[in-house]
Amino acid sequence: MNLMPYNTDAPRKATNLTVNSDLLAQARELGINLSALFEQQLVQAVREARRDAWIAENRQALAGYNQRVAERGSFGDRTRRF
Repeated sequence: MNLMPYNTDAPRKATNLTVNSDLLAQARELGINLSALFEQQLVQAVREARRDAWIAENRQALAGYNQRVAERGSFGDRTRRF
C-alpha cells in the first residue's frame, strides 16, 4: 500500500525556482540535497492541503455527528465495561 499522496513512479520534471542566494549558498556548502528536501516538504504541504480541504468539505457532517454523540452518546458507551 502506497502511503504517498502522489504517484512515486511518475517521471521527474525539472522546474525553476527562485531562492535567497545566501541561503542557497549555505545549503550547498552543507551538502543539502535541494531536490529531495523540496520534494519532502511538498509532500507534507500536499498532505496538509488535502486534509484541510477534506475537513472543510465535511465540516457540517462532522459537526452533526459530534452533536449526536454529545446528545445520545456513542454505540460503544453501552457496551464498554469501564
